[in-house]
Amino acid sequence: MQLPAFETHVVDNQPPPFGGRNLWRDDHALQEAVSREGGKAFVATLSHYGELAGGDLYRAGFDANRQRPQLRTHDAQGHRIDTVDFHPAYHQLMSTAKTHGVGGLSWHAPQAGAHVARAALSYLHHQAEAGTSCPLTMTHAAVPVLRQEPALAEWASKAAMPFYDPRDLPISDKAGITLGMGMTEKQGGSDVRANTTTASPLVTPGEYSLVGHKWFFSAPMSDGWLVLAQAPGGLTCLLMPRRLPCGRRNAFHLMRLKDKLGDWANASSEVEFCGAWARRVGEEGRGVATIIEMVMLTRLDCMLGAAAEMRMALAQALHHTRHRRSFGKCLVEHALMANVLADLAVESEAATALAMRVARAVDAAPQDPREAAFARIATAIGKFWVCKRAPAFVNEAQECLGGAGYVEESMLPRLYRQAPLNSIWEGSGNVQCLDVLRALAREPQARAALLEELQQASGRADVYDRALAAVSPALSAAATPEADARSLVARLAVLLQAATLLRVGSPLATTFVQSRLGGAGHVYGVLDATTPFADVLARALPAN
Repeated sequence: MQLPAFETHVVDNQPPPFGGRNLWRDDHALQEAVSREGGKAFVATLSHYGELAGGDLYRAGFDANRQRPQLRTHDAQGHRIDTVDFHPAYHQLMSTAKTHGVGGLSWHAPQAGAHVARAALSYLHHQAEAGTSCPLTMTHAAVPVLRQEPALAEWASKAAMPFYDPRDLPISDKAGITLGMGMTEKQGGSDVRANTTTASPLVTPGEYSLVGHKWFFSAPMSDGWLVLAQAPGGLTCLLMPRRLPCGRRNAFHLMRLKDKLGDWANASSEVEFCGAWARRVGEEGRGVATIIEMVMLTRLDCMLGAAAEMRMALAQALHHTRHRRSFGKCLVEHALMANVLADLAVESEAATALAMRVARAVDAAPQDPREAAFARIATAIGKFWVCKRAPAFVNEAQECLGGAGYVEESMLPRLYRQAPLNSIWEGSGNVQCLDVLRALAREPQARAALLEELQQASGRADVYDRALAAVSPALSAAATPEADARSLVARLAVLLQAATLLRVGSPLATTFVQSRLGGAGHVYGVLDATTPFADVLARALPAN
């Protein structure tokens, strides 16, 4: 007699794995932005990296986050080594990124559009694995700061080079290096002028001994770090290497790695400087002014990172809902789900368009004072708004997957943990908004460049024109009250996104303007029922 089968586990109605896509080829908004912002010469490079990011790097990202970095303060014999061990996938991600220019294309291939292309590379890489973006961003952003000091030419050159070498050696033995930074202290936070770490001059001019601590010391596995410390002349920027030119370890102790909400593949630490040797960058007492270009570039990457997280969350949600059936049809075919997804697609494209527009301004800044002024203020506006929108965006995408978006086999939990980081790192939302107020009050060129940018879209949509007219008095006012800073910057950010989409003729421009400036509200999925949802979603991600 045959017993009835007891195995009832049949797997169906499940989406196929997401990986194996070309993130560049799938992203029409990114392709159009790169082309119009001046990066067209790099399309082949970007297409190749899009293939890697959607394939090998996408898979490596899961491994790099499952096994977090481990601090080893001493070796088996008791020698102090202060090193960090990583999963091999971390080194795969770093090596691929560095080799393909994510950490230095702007500098080792210095032609028109290089900053735009490097921004797109960073955007693609961040979608595959966000934690490694931290050391890549800092390495890229440190180069112009190091170039201010002729004695540090080797450091600047090797940071820009497309080579990755994780060995703990003096930089003279390496073709390429990575860099981190240390500004934050326990008592100061964003107020770096409250730093207490001291930089005492040594006999040789430009050389100092550092004593103190950093509460957040980014990328402790780097070859060197830009730090801020109090020299006799005031707060000063210095380069502190891991290894001295003679090969000896520098005098610092990694105290612990941070146990962070997200960003698990990347190591962040606390450090004590115990008479560590450092080389001054710039003038004594001009530390903030010296390092400000690095901060500007890292803030751009925060905006790019938030836009990239939105893009990947949207892609995951679209992929899932196109394959998952519910109540007799695919999820994406339900009108309300299509509304939510389309609303996310509109938000994602606006974030990408603004970030790439700012990248063009950064690219043109050395030759164009108007673009330099625009970059100065638009970076802060975009960093505030796009980074602030990312957490709610990712959560909405999670909801499209339901419970599947809440378990670690999905990428959504990792994206959700990562999403708040960019709004905190390199200046929280309040810092960005106060920066915008200062620029409007003290930098007439920045105010004029912003107004000109917004006026270029005038006459294309009545709703936009009314919103611009409403905010214009605040741009010409002597001062905006500090308490109103967020309100003003949020309005400027949405106007900038709308202006960018309108000016370039995006097919999503009208939907964005009507929904964001027409008072539809802040909940995703409230687009007008006449919106061509299918067209929006077809543009957002090709069916696979």
